Parts: sequence; structure tokens; C-alpha cells
Amino acid sequence: MRKTVKGMLITALAVTLLAGCGNNANSGSNNETGGTSGGEAKSVKLKMFIAQPRLKEHYDKFIADFVAKEKADKNIDVSVQLEMPTADNAAQILKTRLASNDAPDIFALHAINEIPTYYKAGYLEDLTAQPFVGKLLESIKPAVTTTDGKVVAVPLETLSWGYLYNKKIFSDLGLTPPATLTEMKAVVDKLNENKITPFELSYKESWIPQLILPLAAGAMINTEIPDFIDRMNKDEGSFQEIKSAMFDVFDLINSNGTERATEVGGDDGAAAFAAGKAAMWLQGPWYAETILKSNPDLEFGVAPLPINDNDKATMINLSASTSLAVSKSSKNKEVALDFINYVLDDTASNDFFQALKFNPIATVHTYESYPWVNDATAYVKEGKSYQDPSIPQAVKDEVGKSLQAYYAGQISQDDVLAALDKSWKSFNKVNK
Repeated sequence: MRKTVKGMLITALAVTLLAGCGNNANSGSNNETGGTSGGEAKSVKLKMFIAQPRLKEHYDKFIADFVAKEKADKNIDVSVQLEMPTADNAAQILKTRLASNDAPDIFALHAINEIPTYYKAGYLEDLTAQPFVGKLLESIKPAVTTTDGKVVAVPLETLSWGYLYNKKIFSDLGLTPPATLTEMKAVVDKLNENKITPFELSYKESWIPQLILPLAAGAMINTEIPDFIDRMNKDEGSFQEIKSAMFDVFDLINSNGTERATEVGGDDGAAAFAAGKAAMWLQGPWYAETILKSNPDLEFGVAPLPINDNDKATMINLSASTSLAVSKSSKNKEVALDFINYVLDDTASNDFFQALKFNPIATVHTYESYPWVNDATAYVKEGKSYQDPSIPQAVKDEVGKSLQAYYAGQISQDDVLAALDKSWKSFNKVNK
């Protein structure tokens, strides 16, 4: 889960956490001697790649705790090099790393969009026999399982999302989340009448405007065009089929949103939303931790985004996104696997997931669900949800850049759709 229309310099946050007294600055593999309690410590340098820089503080603490545990349990001195690029740049950086034999030992990828491609390319270690697998909730496990039955990642984020809304603003004006596009227009009119900006816009990072694509496609696939993905994979479909579903609501949002959208990134958008600068935000609850850090008292909800006047198409998107995999070529698999299992440690995992404001995904998670999770779950229980459509990451990257340009008035709706069709066909050529 980012670029301006003119592009951004690739930036990455890197932090090295060192633990133990036996670290050697030149140690880079697990071939050092020792490693048993009471003997000479083994030194291992573990490289991690996780594109969630806004959550760096929590990862730092969790990794430091892991390093201490590895030293205490196995007498292994672990140094962790954590690279945290923005989501806009992460996919390309990771592909370059993997293609140049510079793969991180552990890296984050999107469960739905990227596991099939990375597994086919031979980049993912088989984790099926690892202890964490038995702790996964049965509803979650399929998202990180390949078509031939191998578990290849530990999930971090599972999502129930649509858009976020300020509950106090809605309550004060007697508003409820709309079930149709016409009702959304009425909500927008009511907000404007009361001099409240309806939508927060934050398009500096291209992954944010692209969120309209899975919402529009998911709704249409589950109501009118169920074979859309299959036909796109065969070069037999076109995004023209969901043109109205994408742009009717996207145009409504843009014409009733905050200013200078291409100058505002996700963190700034979260701060503005937390401050009540707008009543709604086309965004998911993965920003909950950032929002509440700005305003701990804010009450916000999650609701499905209407894309037309068929209320049956107004549904919550269910997805498993950020997941951690182990590189098949890692020279430090013992320690890498220890960390993967530590993610669902019986003791440490609960506090870690709760601090990140992530949904419970395993039997070891006993913390109470968050209010916004309960909001989304209410729709799910009513049958108003769908599984996130399997759209190639390259297509999502393209739609983000194209929608930035569209917002800036540089290209038309048809230009956007033509670019998406071309991107999917290019993906098909490479992945046949």
C-alpha cells in the first residue's frame, strides 16, 4: 500500500538492529561456528524487506524482541537489516533484488495479487510444515496457499474494507452509510450544505487512487460480470466493461474532495481525516494505527462503497494482503524460519498484531476486535461481501499512475482503460 504524477525518487528506510555481544561487522551468513548454549555464538545477518514504513516503530520493537529470544534460546547473534520502502516503489525494488540474486531472506508480498506469480517463478520457500501453519484460522489459510496446496507465507493483514467515514459527523447530521450511488450523492449534498468537505483526497502515492479498481471490479464481478477475471486472463475482456462502475463514483469523490490531492500522501491524509477535515476517505482500515495516533478519540467506521444504484453491488471487500515469505535462495533459512514462526508466537504475537491494529488471524490471537472491524463484519454477516479480485499487481500499478494523470486532467477515462487493458495483456504474455 505510492508516487506523484511526475514521479518520486525511490526512497527506502533502512534500519539495522544489532543484538548480542558476539556480532561481527563482516558476518553475512549462518556459516559461523558455534550456536549452542554455552559455546561460541553463531552470527547471522538477516535481511528483511517490508513496505510498511509508517509502522516502523512496531516492527523495530518486535524484531528486537526476536533477536533477544534467538540469542537466549539458541545462542545465535542475529543482526537484522530491515528495508522499508514505500508501497509505490516496493514491487519494483523487490523484483530487482530477486532477479539479481540479492533476495532478502524475508520479504513482504501481497497474498492475493503476488503469491501466484512469485511462486511460479520459484522465489518462495515451502512453509507448509512450519508450526505457525497449524495456528492459522481456517478462513485465512487459503489466502497464503498455492493451487497445489503449499503454504508459502505467513499472513499479517487481513482486510475488510471499502471507505472510512467519520461517525461523529455522520451522527450529527443524521446520516447513515449510503447503499446506492444516488444515496451517496444525497450524503454528499448534505455535507456540502453544512460546509463539511465530503472526501479527503490523497493521491500523491499512486496506490491510493488505484483502490477504486478492486472495489469497482469486485462489485461488478459479484453482480453482473462473474467471468471478468477469466476473460481478462485470456485477452478476451476489457476494462470498458466496468467504465461506469469505476468513474461514476470516482468523479463524484474527486469533485467533492479536498484540494491539492497530488500533494497529499497517505500519512498526511490520515492526519487530515483524523482532524475532521473531511467526512469520508477512500481508504482502508490499515491506516487505523496512523489515524488514531493523530487523534485517539476519533470514532470512524468502515462501509462499502456504492458504485451504482444496485444496492446488491454495495459490498465489503475481503482480502488478505501483506504477508511474509522466505526466499527460496536464503542462506539463513534456519533463522528466517524462526522469525516467520515468531510472527505467530503464542506470547508475542498478540501484542504485536494488536499494536499494528491488524485483524486477528490465528488461534493465538485473543484480543478484542476493533469497532471498525465489527462495522465491516456486520455487512459480511448479511452476505454483503466478496473476496478481493485477483488482479495482477502490474495492472494495479498502472491504474494508480493513470488515475493520478486522469485527476490532473492529463488523460481521459478511455485513455486510463486502454492503459489497463494493455497492462493486463502484457502480463498475460509473460505469464502464459
